This record gives sequence, C-alpha cells and structure tokens, in this order.
Amino acid sequence: MTTIASNLQAVRTAIKAAAAGAGRHADDVSLLAVSKTFAQAAVRDACQAGQTRFAESYVQEALKKITALQDLPIEWHFIGPVQSNKTRAIAEHFAWVHSVDRLTIAERLSAQRPAHLPPLQVCLQVNISGEDSKSGVSPDQLSALARAVAKLPGLKLRGLMAIPAPVDDVAAQRLPFAQLRELLDRLNQQGLNLDTLSMGMSHDFSAAIAEGATMVRIGSAIFGQRE
Repeated sequence: MTTIASNLQAVRTAIKAAAAGAGRHADDVSLLAVSKTFAQAAVRDACQAGQTRFAESYVQEALKKITALQDLPIEWHFIGPVQSNKTRAIAEHFAWVHSVDRLTIAERLSAQRPAHLPPLQVCLQVNISGEDSKSGVSPDQLSALARAVAKLPGLKLRGLMAIPAPVDDVAAQRLPFAQLRELLDRLNQQGLNLDTLSMGMSHDFSAAIAEGATMVRIGSAIFGQRE
C-alpha cells in the first residue's frame, strides 16, 4: 500500500468516527481530496486507492492534470478564487465550483457552461469569519445572491462553502461551522432546496462534521505537507 493510500484509509476512518460521534452516517459525508500543488502521480495514486473527487485552486495547473488524467474516473471540483478571465475554462472543465461569491462570476459561469454538459454544480462561498483577506459573500448579502444564482440556467445551486479563520480549540472551530449551517437552513426556509455544506479541512474536519458538513476538503492529511 502506498503512503497516499494509507493516508486515505486513515482519513476515511477518522471521518467515519467523527460522523458516528455526531450521530450521523459516514456515507452522508463526501471526501474531497485537495490535490492543488501536488503532482499528477499523487492524484493517480489516490484514484487507484478509490478516491474519485479531487479539488484544485489554480486553473492552469488543474487543466494540465485534467488533460493528463483523462483515463481516470475523476470528478473535478474548483475551490479557489474565481477570476473573470478564468470562468470559461472552469465552466468547461469542472463539475463543481465551491467558491462563487458574486453574481457577475455566476452569470459568466452559467453563460459559458457548454450545452452538452449538465449544469455546473455550485456552492456560494461565505466569508463566515469576516476576514478582510478572505473571499466570500457577507452573511447579510447571502440571501439576495443565492436567489439570483438559483435562477441561472447553466448552474445548479447546491449549498454553501466557507474557510473559517484557523483555531485549535474544537469548540471555537465548531462555531463558524454552526453559523454556516444556520445560514443554509435559513435559505431553505426561504424556498431554496440546498443540500451541501462544503466545510472542514485537514485540521478541523471533525468539528465540521459535528456541525453538519456534507463535504470535507482534505489535502495535507492525504498527500502530505505542501512545499
């Protein structure tokens, strides 16, 4: 067994334990392997160990991997900031985008989604910790953005994503995740049918699962530390 396969097994076991501790089923939490900055060979190793969902943040790097790994049954997710000049490439090559934070970007992704592909699955990124350095729509502007994005024909609005400020205390980790879950609940009460909470990374995914994460984004715990 390769190191990556062993790490994947350990992460899956930890997800199962976190789900059980929260009274949830492990099958309700999808593992997204964050392969940005890691080589194509690492993605291939992970795929051969049963991982099919991978996330990238840099368009040019991602396109090289997508082209080189076409023989593998990979579902590609984009999780980085979406620049206007990169929307066409994202719309054409990814199945999901987790980082939509403004209507102009959503409109471009919708218009540029090829007609022969299913709608692009999207999450709205929320700046849940209010950090100036972070992308994301503010919670008070979320409802208007969600209603507008939900009407776009080339997109399927699935839910919310957040990258909270890193903290070590588990109770402090859970707080922003609980806030994101409450925002999702509020949107559903307004008539939106959302089912995805993309939250939790290598250092805090157990706290995210405790607060309802349906998709966790794990990089270093699978592939090792980035350079």
